[in-house]
Amino acid sequence: MQVILRQDVEKVGLRGEVVDVAPGFARNFLLPRKLAETATPAKVAELRKHEEKRAKHEAQSFEQAQEIAARLEGTELRFDVPAGETGTLFGSVTATDVAEATWRDLKVRVDRRKLDLPESIKRIGRYQIPVDLFADVTATLRIAVVPEGGELPPQEELDAIAAAEAQAEAEAQAEAESEHAEAEAEIEAVVAEEEAEPEPPEGDEPSAKAEAPAGA
Repeated sequence: MQVILRQDVEKVGLRGEVVDVAPGFARNFLLPRKLAETATPAKVAELRKHEEKRAKHEAQSFEQAQEIAARLEGTELRFDVPAGETGTLFGSVTATDVAEATWRDLKVRVDRRKLDLPESIKRIGRYQIPVDLFADVTATLRIAVVPEGGELPPQEELDAIAAAEAQAEAEAQAEAESEHAEAEAEIEAVVAEEEAEPEPPEGDEPSAKAEAPAGA
């Protein structure tokens, strides 16, 4: 089933893209949550027209791409977003968000699909995102994801928080793997015990010689 995404959806696609998804996934998740709409021919045609209009504002030559690269690398985009005490965002910053901010703040159109951002940003901090502007022309976008109503702590503190969270995740993963291994070992032990044939206890085998009757 084809749908048009209304929001960026992790591992599915970016807002405005036409994607093929399982009918059940569309009916039970994407459509009820208004993350997508059914891709009718009229809506797809309108979308294509909009994309063509946007493309006219993107780099059309090597020289123009170089000029745009210089503008992009000469500034830092700022995103003020709600975040928790540990720096985890209540939401995320996606490729679409970055592309829209580039147009809003710098009046530069970049193709969000050419942003090297495999996963959306989910923590405060400073990030560098490569973007392909034209053949042999790549720029590096610098962005700051800042907690709403505050400022970024020093980089050393950001690194320490990230390292602590990474260690906690690694320990949790290791503990889960250990518990899983123990559970599998217990199951294997029970199965092996049930499949093992019981050995007859000593002394129960019949005597090779019959005892002589009394008084013989």
